[in-house]
Amino acid sequence: MARKKQTAAHENHDRWLVSYADLVTLLFAFFVVMFASSQTDKAKAQLVSDSVKEALEQGGMRSAVHEILGGTVDEIGKGNAQMKGPGGSEPINTPVPAQDAELLPSLHYLTTELDQEIRAGKIEVHMEARGLVVSLKQATYFPSGGDTIAPETLGSIEKIATAIHDLPNLVRLEGHTDSVPIHTGRFRSNWELSAARSIAMLELFSGTYQIPRDRLAIAGYADTVPIAPNDTEENRARNRRVDIVILNHPLAVKSSQSSEPNPIPRHSRPN
Repeated sequence: MARKKQTAAHENHDRWLVSYADLVTLLFAFFVVMFASSQTDKAKAQLVSDSVKEALEQGGMRSAVHEILGGTVDEIGKGNAQMKGPGGSEPINTPVPAQDAELLPSLHYLTTELDQEIRAGKIEVHMEARGLVVSLKQATYFPSGGDTIAPETLGSIEKIATAIHDLPNLVRLEGHTDSVPIHTGRFRSNWELSAARSIAMLELFSGTYQIPRDRLAIAGYADTVPIAPNDTEENRARNRRVDIVILNHPLAVKSSQSSEPNPIPRHSRPN
């Protein structure tokens, strides 16, 4: 009986891809480390170094790359860093997952210098996708229904102005109120009150602290951007604030964008 002819085992010609992929990964890690070591900004260099380490240990290379470059990853895997910040697709109060390294020194400075005010609940300092936000509580900095800055608060405002002086970034001053309507001889609506407080802050920054006006912008949002429901006095007090926003791009566009509330006051609602 004739023996069946044995067929030779099929040779895998793609085995070289495994070694090639390992080589590419090592080269990528090498160049990223070289990039990090060349940066004068130690905060950014540390961010890059930590991201690469996490990627190599946990296999998260794709997400780490996008974290370094900025933006999020959409359904086709492309970073949308251009959609971050003023005019981007993220809501006004969306926290930023990876804090902008350029503003980290200012964040550290303000949280240290304003520690007493933060502990007392007079100021909040945090990072958002659009930049560094310093939130001044109305009960401390403005009288109820007024736009005159309390003189005893100028010390903490001067610390904020110092941080702004050391940066090239644009700054937006945003006034917010609660939902309780106002109608006085000076202010016919919350729109006017919120805008007036922003203007008062602008005059202080530009006049007293010599911050150029072309770096400043104002916005009055009335009660349209609350950070808490307007259902209790405590929550309404949180909504009454002026946010000083140091935008995260030095050359950020100052014009209003469609993705954020319109800073131009609308017609007042009946009171």
